Amino acid sequence: MENPHREEKMGRRKKEPEHVHREAIASAAEDLFVHKGIQAATMDDIAKKSGYSKATLYVYFANKEEIVGYLALKSMKLLCQSLSDSALGQGTIRDRYNSICTALWKYHEQYPLYFSFTLSEINVDFDHGDFLPVEKEIYQAGEQIIEIIASFIREGMETGDFLPDLPVPETVFLFWSALSGLVQVASNKQFYLEKAMQLSKQQFLDFGFDKLYRMIERNGVI
Repeated sequence: MENPHREEKMGRRKKEPEHVHREAIASAAEDLFVHKGIQAATMDDIAKKSGYSKATLYVYFANKEEIVGYLALKSMKLLCQSLSDSALGQGTIRDRYNSICTALWKYHEQYPLYFSFTLSEINVDFDHGDFLPVEKEIYQAGEQIIEIIASFIREGMETGDFLPDLPVPETVFLFWSALSGLVQVASNKQFYLEKAMQLSKQQFLDFGFDKLYRMIERNGVI
């Protein structure tokens, strides 16, 4: 005999819009990816975790890679909004730079899986080969993040806070690499920092963020 509560639950689910189902499945997958790893987690695991049948999973996602893409896009959009709020916020160029650094660090602390997505290779060739539709959206979100940082660099050059002749694309990529690298190292090497260098994770980050800023500051001394 079928469980009436399960039938009632499935009946309610059928009435919900598609995006609700996709988010529920992706949320369950995210939890599995964090604790089990993306490679180890299977569609069977995701079905069990989400409470959907495996057949139903394939109604909303073609495969695990599509779920990963869904989460990667979500991560890029969240980071884009966070960095935009920081770069366009109140205060001086230095104040907003500090806010950008803090936003990136908090993003890593709150969404470690998402942070790893932002460091992954992003497809940039959409003229050749097969690719998931979400890959182009991920690329576009990444371009938005680059433009946010580029606009901030250009503004700093115009206000005289930064060196006047910085090559913007190279500077943006350097800063993205350096800032994300600092955040990753501070997290991975926290014990070493505390025991070997007598530095807290935050102290190391503050030191690194400050040195990076001084590299492009007009009157900076490294």
